[in-house]
Amino acid sequence: MKTRVTVFAIAALLGLIGVSIWATGHQSIVVALNDLTANPAGGNNPWLVATLFDAYFGFLWFWLWVAYKERGWLARGVWLLLILLLGNMAMAAYVLIQLWRLPPGATAEQLLLRRPSR
Repeated sequence: MKTRVTVFAIAALLGLIGVSIWATGHQSIVVALNDLTANPAGGNNPWLVATLFDAYFGFLWFWLWVAYKERGWLARGVWLLLILLLGNMAMAAYVLIQLWRLPPGATAEQLLLRRPSR
């Protein structure tokens, strides 16, 4: 389980970094955001808005799991900020950190559930 999830998380992280570099090579994120905010009603595809809502609700659902796993409010807040700013890149990094902390032969439950207090 741990190896398969690790491979998936690394593939997702590398794929997202790669596509972000590719997209930035075509148009700076700053220019894209300026275009979006300069003319929000004219010419924007409604599916872009729907996709953004879908993505950010997904980020918040994932963050609920992070908030459950993390005990401190500072860690919860930092991860919320990272997830909202970096999206799936931060999510893949969080999963990789959780996997790194697991002992060999760990179960899915150990990954998904909160660790007992020390």
